[in-house]
Amino acid sequence: MASRDAIVARANEVLDVARWPEFAPPGAQVLGSEEVSRLACGVSASLELFERAAETGAELLVVHHGLFWRNEPLLVDRRQRKRLEALFRADMTLLAYHLALDAHPDLGNNARLARAIGVEPEVPFAEIGFGGPTGTVSISELAGRVADAVGREPLVFAEGPAVIDRVAVVTGGGGRYVLEAAHAGYDALVTGEPEEPSLAAARELGIHFVAAGHYATERLGVQAVTALLGEEFGLPWEFVEVENPV
Repeated sequence: MASRDAIVARANEVLDVARWPEFAPPGAQVLGSEEVSRLACGVSASLELFERAAETGAELLVVHHGLFWRNEPLLVDRRQRKRLEALFRADMTLLAYHLALDAHPDLGNNARLARAIGVEPEVPFAEIGFGGPTGTVSISELAGRVADAVGREPLVFAEGPAVIDRVAVVTGGGGRYVLEAAHAGYDALVTGEPEEPSLAAARELGIHFVAAGHYATERLGVQAVTALLGEEFGLPWEFVEVENPV
């Protein structure tokens, strides 16, 4: 067993949450049991995730996308009520880390995906992402690495050079950064979601655009931080997969 508050404090410290103020403070969003014997993690808050995490016996759940967002009304509707009921029924604490988990240079989504596809995250890109060298690869090789890392075939706009040397990585909804990546001299942008202008922008600027899904590109960070907490506090943990094609 471990103290809930000690786990929360350690996660906040590791992810340096003070650097990333958001609408809902990163960290604890719902408080459950004061003692924790098992951890779970998942990408996005949902009733299905909460119910399945409860089935594992976890008293603390770590997610990347939490319950509260700027673009949603401050209202507990039926959706939020059912989610909260599931958490309280399981006496389960919910921790949510958004930008802090995207941006972490070791545990973060962007750094983890970059390294998984053979990109050394040398320099920050677009505040939360990273850019770096790949070694010499083709777009087909890069796309294959992305598919292996996330478990699905990415959308590829092969509009860049025959030889790729530098790649920018911004997971999730990072399609809008294709202009910034091209202007910064990157040969390819790897992200989660495309936007409608992505194809024309990639074609006209001569940059490869690889989009592998918002959900799929943001599974690595939450597992990394939960694994760290599990190791430090001597607790078992489990990643709860709730598939999302977006």
